[in-house]
Amino acid sequence: MDHYKLHSERLRTSGLRPTRQRLAICKILFDRKKTFHFTVEKLKKITERQNKEKISVATLYNTVQAFKEKGYLKEIAIKGNKTFFDTNTKHHHHFYDEDMSQLVDIDNKNISINYLPKIPSGKKIKSVEVLVKIADNN
Repeated sequence: MDHYKLHSERLRTSGLRPTRQRLAICKILFDRKKTFHFTVEKLKKITERQNKEKISVATLYNTVQAFKEKGYLKEIAIKGNKTFFDTNTKHHHHFYDEDMSQLVDIDNKNISINYLPKIPSGKKIKSVEVLVKIADNN
């Protein structure tokens, strides 16, 4: 299946009409070989630069939220109001570089968790994902 059809289908299954702007967003998010970590603000800059036209934050936010709800993107909240999204939706770990405001994947084999606290009654562990915050040595 070609990318246009794949992106159109992804949009439709997320409850969105495949407009030119949304297809451009899909291309940026999913036509890559490596994982893409982004904020809505970063996605806005990239989309406008590549398509040489303005795009509303509402269009970006609604598209990203629909993809997240459908499981195409993972949301990673940092520092309360700083939210990143990740095209790798599998359970995995991250470094967060506070100086660069950037997420970097950590290979699962490089993290070892030897003990977890007792979970509250009636609950189960859904996933364990480690976020390691890093900063310059200054």
